[in-house]
Amino acid sequence: MTVRLAELTTLRVGGPADRLVEATTSDELVAAVLEAEGSGEPWLVLGGGSNVLVGDGGVEGVVVRVATRGVERLPDVDGSARPVRLRVQAGEPWDALVAHTVESGWGGIEALSGIPGSTGAAPIQNIGAYGQEIAESLVSVEVLDVDSGDRRTVPAPELALGYRTSAIKQGWRAVVLSVDLALERSAEALGRPVAYAQLADALGVDAGQRAPLAGVRSAVLALRASKGMVLDEADPHSVSAGSFFTNPIVSASFALGLPPDAPRWPQQPEPPALAVPLGAEPAAPPPPTEGTVKLSAAWLIEHAGIARGFALPGSGASVSKKHTLALTNASGRATAAEVAELARYIQTRVMAEFGVVLHPEPVFVNQPF
Repeated sequence: MTVRLAELTTLRVGGPADRLVEATTSDELVAAVLEAEGSGEPWLVLGGGSNVLVGDGGVEGVVVRVATRGVERLPDVDGSARPVRLRVQAGEPWDALVAHTVESGWGGIEALSGIPGSTGAAPIQNIGAYGQEIAESLVSVEVLDVDSGDRRTVPAPELALGYRTSAIKQGWRAVVLSVDLALERSAEALGRPVAYAQLADALGVDAGQRAPLAGVRSAVLALRASKGMVLDEADPHSVSAGSFFTNPIVSASFALGLPPDAPRWPQQPEPPALAVPLGAEPAAPPPPTEGTVKLSAAWLIEHAGIARGFALPGSGASVSKKHTLALTNASGRATAAEVAELARYIQTRVMAEFGVVLHPEPVFVNQPF
């Protein structure tokens, strides 16, 4: 059956797939991927379709849609700061999972409310928002290693999680089957310390204080909705892939050359790795490397002259009228090529104005950038 992938993505663009296979169990997901891989047939694994730009020509071969479901409560880990353990199937909708944890009084992912997509995609992207990342709560993932054909459990440290990246996003051919999380439990149903100033202001607390889980979720959903970042059939500006560009990370010395009012957040440098021969005295650590600074992609876009609602002449793609970081198909007639063209234009403008290269966050499938 030929399926138009625009129907399966939040941007509502994308051409047809030759064949669609819906996997409702992990075994079906593994079998579908290995069958396609073994036959030499092109294949694509698709979850919630929220972080992908599929080309107008579509995808040859098979699209394996992850439709597995299930949230399992594992035995608690006594003595841990995060004793609650959950095993979540890859196809479980992410926001439904967050809602379940908040209702149950388990903290750790409440600030990730409203993020569209499936749970299996969350560690691939290391999703984050309002001062939280899934990396903080991730214990391990079960994956199918496509090259070996093996199923195995991979501890979170082996996934090389970073800002919106992971070993899988960087090229490891693995399909996430399930995700294990560690969450807090408090008698007062309080969330993690609020780490984001805008969220703290919305909650009426100081940064670093805790707030009720339900209140954090409500505040995050309201903030995201105000930016068009919560999927809403009544809001055409939510027809997007969310934040289209990652916030760039530059050297501290480079950041000094930007306008003083450009937002910036110093990043904690990682300590250098030391290799010491067995029995030898530890050497003095090398001098620290230059620090890095995270910039605001939205600020750079706006100050490069790209206003909210901007569109290239004749294009169906536009910048959201609610947030410059989202590229939308609010018109309902955008093509993948038009979305990519708008993204390239924005990238060029920011590069010309500030010398900073913006990198797209969505995965491009059969669509040049």
